Amino acid sequence: MLGVLTMNFSKCLRLFSAIATFALLSIVLSTAADKNIALEERVLQLEELSGRRAVIRLDNKKFQTYIKSIPRNYSIIIMLTALQSHRQCGACSEANHEYEVVANSWRHSTTFSNNLFFAMVDYDDGPDVFNTLRINTAPVFLHFPPKGKRKAGDNMAVDRMGFSADAIARFVHDRTQIQIQIIRPPNYAAIALVLFVSTLVAALIYWKRNNLEFFCNKSIWATATLALLFTMTSGQMWNHIRDAPFIHTNHQNGEVMYVHPWSDSQLIVETYIVFALNAAVVIGIILLNEASAIKTAVGKRRVVALCGLGTVVFFFSLLLSVFRSKYQGYPYSFLIK
Repeated sequence: MLGVLTMNFSKCLRLFSAIATFALLSIVLSTAADKNIALEERVLQLEELSGRRAVIRLDNKKFQTYIKSIPRNYSIIIMLTALQSHRQCGACSEANHEYEVVANSWRHSTTFSNNLFFAMVDYDDGPDVFNTLRINTAPVFLHFPPKGKRKAGDNMAVDRMGFSADAIARFVHDRTQIQIQIIRPPNYAAIALVLFVSTLVAALIYWKRNNLEFFCNKSIWATATLALLFTMTSGQMWNHIRDAPFIHTNHQNGEVMYVHPWSDSQLIVETYIVFALNAAVVIGIILLNEASAIKTAVGKRRVVALCGLGTVVFFFSLLLSVFRSKYQGYPYSFLIK
């Protein structure tokens, strides 16, 4: 009798163990399925949002849903910014323009996929996001990888790289191995300016059609040629192609930079400085040339020659100083370091 009870108890125990194992397995599979469904839903929602706008705007709730939720099989680049006028963040609007250029270039790329999304969090929309990430400045660019924890390299070094579209694209490629070809919208303002200048020149020629001696004036052509040379050598064409920012602000200490400290980037105001320095050097050379043409007034010739020499020396020294500030480690200087 005791043996029969022991046998029945053993059978019941094995049956209960099998049922418990099956139930546990069902729960695990159900949980995994729910996670997969949630992931698929999140990806579909992100695709829908990015279809409406290349840069997805996030608040605190959406940040938790699309960034902090796991599992995640996509990379996402986030710009933390403060675009409201009362925040007085001039660099934020410039960075936002460059960021949208990158996001739109990716959306219209032939290699576009749901492996990468671009998003932004404005401080007024998601202050808790800034607090969670311990960010107290803007703009900031972060990469959230599909797996694992974020690394130090997932924070873009804006102070070193700047925030031009090309710099952001390089950061994206470095973190995700996805190459984005930057596509900028056409600059209709430049086209309008060319048409305006062409019309103005045509009108001037028509007005002076009976007296075109000015058209053969050597000084006019020399001035126009020098202006074109200064424009090209100062980097204006680079600004037009890369859409460089006007100035750069160090967001750690608020310092405003007029010359970009890295050789692979430049600022619009920097090209104006180079333009003016080159022009000043040429003016000094012109004064030296004019001094040699003065034959009678020796005192006047000496003054003009000294002014020309001083102008060349001083402004060339400044030009060399600007060059040294961009090419770190350049050993040579002249008067001004």
